[in-house]
Amino acid sequence: MMQFTVVSQRARLAVLASLALCILGTIRAGAADLSAHCAPAPTACLELALAAMGGRERLEAVHAVGIEGIQHTLLVEQSYRQDPFITAYARTQWTIDFAGERLRVQEHLTWPESDSGQAESDSTQVIGLQGGVTRTGQRDTPASLANVDEARYALALGPMRVLLTALRAADLHYGTPTLLRGSRHPVIAFTWQGQPVRIMINPYTRLPDAVETDGVLHDHWYQWGDVRRRIYFEGFQLIHGIVYPTNEVEERNGILWQSRQVLGLKLNPPLDAADFKMDAQAAQKSLQSAGWERPFAAQAGVELAPGVTLFPGAWNATVVKQEDGIVLLEAPLSGTYLGGVFEKAKAQYPGTPVTAVISTSDSWPHVGGVRQAVALGLPVYILDLNKPLLERLIASTRKEHPDLLAQSPRRARWRIVSQKVQVGSGSNRMVLYPLRGASTERQYMAYFPEHQLLYASDTLALNEDGSLYDPELMHEVIEAVEREHLSVTTVFAMHQEPIPWVQVTALVEKALN
Repeated sequence: MMQFTVVSQRARLAVLASLALCILGTIRAGAADLSAHCAPAPTACLELALAAMGGRERLEAVHAVGIEGIQHTLLVEQSYRQDPFITAYARTQWTIDFAGERLRVQEHLTWPESDSGQAESDSTQVIGLQGGVTRTGQRDTPASLANVDEARYALALGPMRVLLTALRAADLHYGTPTLLRGSRHPVIAFTWQGQPVRIMINPYTRLPDAVETDGVLHDHWYQWGDVRRRIYFEGFQLIHGIVYPTNEVEERNGILWQSRQVLGLKLNPPLDAADFKMDAQAAQKSLQSAGWERPFAAQAGVELAPGVTLFPGAWNATVVKQEDGIVLLEAPLSGTYLGGVFEKAKAQYPGTPVTAVISTSDSWPHVGGVRQAVALGLPVYILDLNKPLLERLIASTRKEHPDLLAQSPRRARWRIVSQKVQVGSGSNRMVLYPLRGASTERQYMAYFPEHQLLYASDTLALNEDGSLYDPELMHEVIEAVEREHLSVTTVFAMHQEPIPWVQVTALVEKALN
């Protein structure tokens, strides 16, 4: 009986000691619980993950990798009808030089929205600490900020380096455990280049299952402010002693965006310095780019009619003087860009109020200035089908780079276009008509009856040889013009200066018949 009591007391003491250690570990970790089955301290958890991938020393010994891959990208910002999205495809060759902090990406792209015979293209990006270039043929041009961001991400947060980067972080800590694929994953959290990073560790294999960041991206996702980017690691394979994920699936704001599949992986391949040469001036310009916050730089406008002034650019903007004020036709790119259009209109017509903004399309670069319009308290005319997307845009967070709406929040003043809508009165009145075509259902056109002038949203652009880009779009505009019994003499659009209507109809006839 005594022997049984002693054993029971020892067992209870052991249980209590174990419980105390768990409680202490939880306090030290700062996590909600230790259901993640990792380790009391985040550094110990990282060491377990490094061991699962082949060991810290083995990963640190990899100074370069060569990756042959294939990827598909859902063109969320380009799809004419939103989800399901159209897809672009690419074959890629990545050379990542961790020691030299540089990389080279060769890409053969298949782009679905191209004209017939022009879908295939080849390019090379070379990017380092001094900036980067995009090379087509023998010419180097500045790489985009998106290219530079992607290079920095690959060098620090890609599968071969993310655990090592975390290990060096000064603010390493446990985040809140996350349910991933039905398993509760411990989360290792830290800050990298001002952005919060979270690594989700598989509780059984100890391998990193996903990496998540919050921050501004400099491709078309820039319009969405602080984007939550989660990259899942899949298809782990043992390659020369390293357990490496051969597939990466990326979500942005919960939307599946891209999948990248490794077809071949080389560790420490020989590097040729000539492969990383770049035009120094072009590389420097890549770091100086304003990205999507480029200013509205148009100086001289083109008068389409008295009081109707087009300011040409990569994204055209039109100032319309009406009897009771000024209407801005389109809100593209960013708050900075639309702010410039606003100031140009005020300077052109001093003392005249801006009364409304016209936003004819849902394509993300074309609505980048809508938040600025809302922040200025202006009514914005939007298509009925686009309201859910624009509501999400208005609600998006902007902690990293707060814009005017983030600094002074206010509700949107939507003017919904679901059928024929007149804007203003007098000689410069506009009438808005939804297009409702198979490829144009999320756009509307703006017609100036007194001038027989038509604004065709994002449907019209001429190629260098004078042919139409995507004739189907203008075919649907012609159908809408006929349906509404409009008399059109001149047409212009977001990316096209005015041209005669008869010229456009002839080009459509030639292309489609």
